[in-house]
This record gives sequence, C-alpha cells and structure tokens, in this order.
Amino acid sequence: MTAWLEPRYMQLLWQGLYTTLLLTLASGVAATLLGVALALLRYLGAAPLRGLAQSYILAFRNTPLLIQLLFWYFGAASLLPPTWVAWLNVPRTLHFGSVAWEAPAFEAVAAWVGLSLYTAAFVAEECRAGLRGVPGTQAQAGAALGLTRLQCFRYIVLPQAVKVATPALFGQYMNLVKNSSLAMAVGLAELSYQTRAVESETFRTFQTYGVATLMYVGVIVLLEVAMQFVRRGQRLSPGAARGRQAR
Repeated sequence: MTAWLEPRYMQLLWQGLYTTLLLTLASGVAATLLGVALALLRYLGAAPLRGLAQSYILAFRNTPLLIQLLFWYFGAASLLPPTWVAWLNVPRTLHFGSVAWEAPAFEAVAAWVGLSLYTAAFVAEECRAGLRGVPGTQAQAGAALGLTRLQCFRYIVLPQAVKVATPALFGQYMNLVKNSSLAMAVGLAELSYQTRAVESETFRTFQTYGVATLMYVGVIVLLEVAMQFVRRGQRLSPGAARGRQAR
C-alpha cells in the first residue's frame, strides 16, 4: 500500500476543487452585485426601500446557511411542477457553435442561489460600512462646489468607500470559499464532497484531508495576495496620489 493517494483519487480531489472554484466565482459575482444594490438602497433609497433592504439583510444574516441551502434544494423544488424538477435533474450539454457547455445540475443551481443570497447580505453590510466610513463633510464639500447628490456620490463618496470596504469584502470572499463546503449537503460534488468520498474508499484519512486542507489554504492565500495587489493599486491610483500631494 502506497503512502500517498493514487492518481485517480487525486483527480477526484482536483475535480472537486474545480467545482468549488466555479461555485465560489459564480456566487461571488452574484453576491457582489446584489450586495452593492442592497447597500445603495440603504444609503440612497427612500424609506420603504431602505426598510425592505434591511429586512432582507436581517433575514439572511440570521438564518443558518445550511438551512438556506436545504430550503433551496428541497423546499423550493417542492413548489415547482414535477415536470420542471425532472427537467432540471436531467444532465444536458448545450452547444454554441463548436463550443460545448455542460448545463449545471439542480444541486449546483440550488447551491449557487443559496450561497449568493446568503453572502449578499454580508457584502451589503460591508459596503454600507464603507459608505458610512466616508465623512459627511466630503459630500458637503462637493455640494458646495455645485455637484449634484449623484455626482457627489459617484466622484467623491464611492471611490473612498471602495477603499475602506476592500479588505472586508475580500474577507467575505474568503468566507465564501469555506462556506461552499456546505454545498455537499445538497449533493454537489465540490471539494469537501469529493474528499469525503475518497476517504471513505481509501481509508487514508490523513492523506485525503491533508490534501484537501492544502487546497483550501492555497485558494485563501491566492485571495490574500489578490487583495494586497488591489490595495496597492488603490494606493498608487491617480486620485490617491493627488490626495497625498494636497496634504
């Protein structure tokens, strides 16, 4: 018996990592768009819209992610017509000219919806904290120069808020990588699911979970490096340089 995992088992783990990365990327994009929209509603919207956004954030932040994933996989499916559920569970390949694309299975869709909606609530709060971190005198100074409220927000408040919120947003993306492991509860063959399958077949617990841990750590390290590059770019941006010269 070899001390390391056989190539076919390593391939399963790599496939799981690939699924994890795709799920994280798709959920991160959707959560960012929705989270920014929610933050803007709370910052610029009318009172009913602010209340609606706040209710969404409270509901999704204070409900366990596992319960949300199970709801979208089992609960939402029970509300659909049986023919729709059967169609969603049939694997299919879509062809766009010479390019073939495998349509995601229902468990992938449910995991994506659940992770996106859950993470969006946290992204919204980080964006809102970034907006609140900009002193009100900044917008007042813009208004004194004749800028409209929207122009003040676009050119004065938003760039500063992005810089304030960047570290916290990357922290949420790192949490998203870790939270994606809960997708195994709905049968998605991501890294944690494949790790459990390989360990059950090989009984090499240390090797299997050791490799999976290194894969997760590697993804987190890459996100950390990306955050440092982004923050460095923010410090070297023309606006930041002008601000330092003005001081």
